[in-house]
Amino acid sequence: QVQLVESGGGLVQPGGSLRLSCAASGFPFTFSGMRWYRQAPGKERELVAYIDNASSSRTYADSVKGRFTISRDNAKNTLYLQMNSLKPEDTAVYYCNGGAYWKYWGQGTQVTVSS
Repeated sequence: QVQLVESGGGLVQPGGSLRLSCAASGFPFTFSGMRWYRQAPGKERELVAYIDNASSSRTYADSVKGRFTISRDNAKNTLYLQMNSLKPEDTAVYYCNGGAYWKYWGQGTQVTVSS
């Protein structure tokens, strides 16, 4: 069956870094664009970053541009999000999303930025 499994979240101080991973299985990851979303308490889910299947196109939310980098390894069926210069407002549950019609979601990984 289809699985998207995020990992790499945790507690980090402001200015710190984290690298999230999303391991995909059960669908043609190599042919699928992928996205990272996040949802903070009391807020709507927000699109953070997008990457196409060949890593030739990437887009970012203005709030993370210059600090976050989305990447993928199609040989490992894995999506990544490198997060640098983290701020308290980056605190959220982070989800990966992909597949036909964007129908597959992971369970999320908590990122907390706090001193």
